[in-house]
Amino acid sequence: MPGQTVAATEAQAAKPQVEYSLSGGLIARLAKANISLAFTSYQSGLLYMLGRNPKNGAQLHQSQMAKPMGLARTDDGGLVMTGMAQVYRFANVISGDQRINHTFDACFVPRTINVTGRLDAHDVGVTKDGEIVFVNTRYNCLAKLSDTHSFEVVWKPDFISAIVDEDRCHLNGMAMEDGEPRYVTAVSRSDTIDGWRDRRGDGGVVIDVKTGEVVCENLSMPHSPRIHNGQLWVLNSGTGELGVVELPKKKGAKGKFVPKAFCPGFLRGLAFHGDVAFVGLSKPRYKRFDGLELADRLKATDSEPWCGIQAIDLKKGSCVDWFRIDGAIGELYDVEVIEGHACPMTVSPNSPDAAALITFDENSHSTAKAAKPKTKKK
Repeated sequence: MPGQTVAATEAQAAKPQVEYSLSGGLIARLAKANISLAFTSYQSGLLYMLGRNPKNGAQLHQSQMAKPMGLARTDDGGLVMTGMAQVYRFANVISGDQRINHTFDACFVPRTINVTGRLDAHDVGVTKDGEIVFVNTRYNCLAKLSDTHSFEVVWKPDFISAIVDEDRCHLNGMAMEDGEPRYVTAVSRSDTIDGWRDRRGDGGVVIDVKTGEVVCENLSMPHSPRIHNGQLWVLNSGTGELGVVELPKKKGAKGKFVPKAFCPGFLRGLAFHGDVAFVGLSKPRYKRFDGLELADRLKATDSEPWCGIQAIDLKKGSCVDWFRIDGAIGELYDVEVIEGHACPMTVSPNSPDAAALITFDENSHSTAKAAKPKTKKK
C-alpha cells in the first residue's frame, strides 16, 4: 500500500501474513472531506485507524484490543467500543496543532474501561444523556452499563420471553436517532437457544425499539442499521446488499428493503459522510454461512469475496474507492468515520504506550501560592 506505515509499537508485535491495498483515489477522498476511518476486526484483535500522513500517503495505525467489535463517536469527540468482556470509552488527548511523532493529529486513549463479562456485545451508541448503550447479543437485549452488575436491561424484543444466557435471535445491530436507540436488527425471531442459525436465509428482521413492532422482515442476516439523511439504511449481509428500509406508513404493516448496491462480501460495519457510505466487507465463514444467497450472487458476478472497506456513492449505487485486506485476516465488524482528523491513532490499554503516555490539562490548575509561615503569639 503506497505510503502505508504501521506506526503503533504494540501493533508490531502481531505479524500475521497480511497485505493491504487501496484504490488510487481513496486518500484524496479522505483528504477532501477532512476525515479518516476507524474499523475493527475481532478476528485479528485489532482496532485500525486509516488516514493520511503529512506527506499525503496512506497511514494505517493498529492497536491490539480484546475482540474489538462495535464503534461509535461521542459528542465530545471521543470514541466508544465494545470488546470481549469490556466496554471502552476513548478520549482524544491532543488538540489543535499538537502532533505525536510529528504525524498523528488525534490520539484516542482508553480512559474508562467497564468490565461487563463476556456478553458478545455488538453495536454500541451513546444516548443524549451521555450513557453508553449496547447490543447485548448473548442475552438478546439492549443494555447499559451498571455500577454494580454486568449490565442493566434497557429493552428486549417482544418475542424474547426472558432475559437468559442464550443467544436466541442473534440481536446484533442498533441505529441511534436523536440520542436514543431507535431500530435494531436480528437474524431471526427465534426464542430458543441458537435458533437463529436455522433462519439465516430469510428470517432476519428490523425492529422499531419505540413501538416494538417488526418493520421489515424476510432479510438475510441483517446488520448495521443506521439512520442517514432521514432514511434507515441496513446491510442485508446474507445477500451482500446495502439498502434502505422503506418504513411502513400504517401501524402493523411491514416495510420493504430496497437494495442500493451489491458488495462482494458478507457485510458488517456502515458509516456515512455526505453522499458516500463506507461499508465493511468480510469473507464468509462457509461452514456457518452455507446456503446464503451471497454465494449465488458471487458466482453470478464471477467474483470472490474479500475483506476490507468499500466507499459506495449513494447516488450512483456503485463503489468509487476501496481499501482491501488479503491474507490471514478475513473478517471485520464495524466501521466509523472520524471527522476533522487526518491521521488518528489509538492506544492499547495493556501496552507500554498506555503506561508511558501521560497527559494533563495545563489550563485546569492554578499556581499555588506559597503559604505564609505561622508565628506563635508570645
